[in-house]
Amino acid sequence: MSEDIITVELRDRVGKGAARAARRAGLVPGVIYGAKLPPQPITVNRKQMDKLVQKPGLFNTLFVLQAGDKKQQVLPRDVQLDVVTDIPLHVDFLRLSDTAEITINVPVVFVNEEESPALRQGAVLNIVRHQIEVRCLAGAIPASIEVDLTGTEIGDSIHIGAVPLPDGVVPTITDRDFTIVTLAAPTIQTVEADLDEDEEGLESAEDGEGTDEADEDGEAG
Repeated sequence: MSEDIITVELRDRVGKGAARAARRAGLVPGVIYGAKLPPQPITVNRKQMDKLVQKPGLFNTLFVLQAGDKKQQVLPRDVQLDVVTDIPLHVDFLRLSDTAEITINVPVVFVNEEESPALRQGAVLNIVRHQIEVRCLAGAIPASIEVDLTGTEIGDSIHIGAVPLPDGVVPTITDRDFTIVTLAAPTIQTVEADLDEDEEGLESAEDGEGTDEADEDGEAG
């Protein structure tokens, strides 16, 4: 079970008035749902919630909600923030057991960039998918999916079929070997070539101006 514990309080009152009262008291209203049980309104301490929203991989991390002496495993599913201040206004948690299957987006992390000849030559890493939707057991949600860039050359593409996934983790897209990232040629070479062509054009124009002046002098003579 996850070691990340969030202390919550159960609440009986619901509605906009109750939610505003909770926020004035330094609490963030929320709800726990799922597992074929009735939704349970809760509140979370505002300071604890502020730390929670800054946690990397929040939405694919299992937590334990503790209310008094009762604990239950949950997954954060939604956090509503104030559009101006980014203050948490409401949070939703999904009840889960380790054996429950879930569909979830997992972030992609690129490793061994220093071992890529393409990147050493200035290639551009075009990321097609920053996260991948997978299906797995709740107790086996990976923190990230690692894509190894070792040995990649300019023009290479890395597809999901080339990326090892943890046991029991399966992409939801199964009808094609979709692309995760491509390594494109550095654009600076094209810019330099364009500059060279512009300079050649200027030199030709200047040479032409000199010839016209000589012709005019000759005609005048």
